[in-house]
Amino acid sequence: MNIVIIVIAALISLAIGAVFGVIYRKKVAESKIQGAETEAKRLVEQAKVEAENLKKEEIFKAKEENMNARKELDQEIKERRGELQKQESRLIQKEENLEKRSENLEKKERQAEKELEKIEKQKEEIAQMRNEKLKELEKVAGLKKEEAKKILLDTMDKEITAEKAALLREHKERYKEEATKDAKELLTYAVQKCAADHSQETTVSIVALPNDDMKGRIIGREGRNIKTLETLTGVDLIIDDTPEAVVLSGFDPLRREVGKIALEKLIEDGRIHPAKIEEMVEKAKEEIDNTIKSEGERAVLETGVNGLQPELIKLIGKLKYRSSYGQNVLNHSIEVSNLARIMAEELGLDAKLARRAGLLHDIGKALDHDMEGTHIEIGVDILKKFKENAKVINAVEAHHGDVEPQTMEAVLVQAADAISASRPGARRETLEAYIKRLKELEEIADSFEGVEKSFAIQAGREVRVMVKPEEIDDDKMTILARDISKKIEKGMEYPGQIKINIIRETRVIDYAK
Repeated sequence: MNIVIIVIAALISLAIGAVFGVIYRKKVAESKIQGAETEAKRLVEQAKVEAENLKKEEIFKAKEENMNARKELDQEIKERRGELQKQESRLIQKEENLEKRSENLEKKERQAEKELEKIEKQKEEIAQMRNEKLKELEKVAGLKKEEAKKILLDTMDKEITAEKAALLREHKERYKEEATKDAKELLTYAVQKCAADHSQETTVSIVALPNDDMKGRIIGREGRNIKTLETLTGVDLIIDDTPEAVVLSGFDPLRREVGKIALEKLIEDGRIHPAKIEEMVEKAKEEIDNTIKSEGERAVLETGVNGLQPELIKLIGKLKYRSSYGQNVLNHSIEVSNLARIMAEELGLDAKLARRAGLLHDIGKALDHDMEGTHIEIGVDILKKFKENAKVINAVEAHHGDVEPQTMEAVLVQAADAISASRPGARRETLEAYIKRLKELEEIADSFEGVEKSFAIQAGREVRVMVKPEEIDDDKMTILARDISKKIEKGMEYPGQIKINIIRETRVIDYAK
């Protein structure tokens, strides 16, 4: 029982202690809260005081900066006012100077006016005196002023014109004689230093046979050998009654040379059958290729032309098997190159350019059997392909007068080409045939209605046709040129191309009465 009481008492004590503890803690917490509130209020008041102090400090600083800015502005204004005052004083000084100058100018102007008045008076007096003297002279001479002036001027004009004409004739004759003499000496010197072979056969080649029995072997059974040879070479074999000889006929000299070499090799070997013929033709082509290369190198070495590409050198060598009017084109090109070089050296021009253009001027003839177009057009295309010098291309294009030469070296190539072609024995075309060809050109042009007169010029490379303007208008001129060119193509054989130049001229004449 006592224990229970003790326990209860202990529990009651604990409960009471707990209640008192809670009350104590509450009071402690309330006291802390009051302290915190008090501290917060103190901090807020302190912050307000500090903020007010900072505000006052900033306001003071702003006022101080404003005062400094005002002082600087006032100082700047004072300085500018001082500068303006200085400029104003300068302007005032300049105005004063200008006024003084204006006054001086006015004084000088008044003096100049007085001087002009004096001069005018003197001029009037001189004119009056001059008129009086002229009247006295007219009385003495019996002529008026204009009449005397005209007579004097006419006399002087006649004398001056006569003297001028005499001087012009004298200088013209002297310069003409000197130019003719120099040109003759230059051309003679150039021709003397060059020599070339005479013309050669151009359409047939002859192969000698050891005996006439060889003709049968060349023909073969049922003509198979000769057919094979003609098919592989592209030339015609003429086996006739000519003793111990076979004639090879063909327009292309390169193919004809291949056939000749192949036939000579077959005759030397003795075995003639289609397989052997094919073998010998291939060997002949290889031999021709080597010959073309060596001939091109020889031409380049002989003329001293450097820097040509190997393909271009081969084309030059190919000219060995090309001829024009019986003249070998390779020899002709070498001769033109040397002639142009010699004349260029004598005249102080570019000898390298002249000899290069002279060697390449007929390069188009190496391919004119294989390509369409004139040898000039083909040559220009080839040189442009190999990026040749523009001056060389112009010389090639102008050597027959198709375009205007742009350099003196191009003119020399024209002259050298004419010299080489016109040298006695160089070409097979006789003077009679040449004149006949020119007459045929003029006759063809004259045969058309509306043609007044025609002239064959440029060695037959151009026909200049004068038409009647009342019959042929501008539209008909184009048709007429085409008709003339077609008739020339059908009725004539000629080298290169012929230019048809139609000229229509209208004249109006009146007289002032």
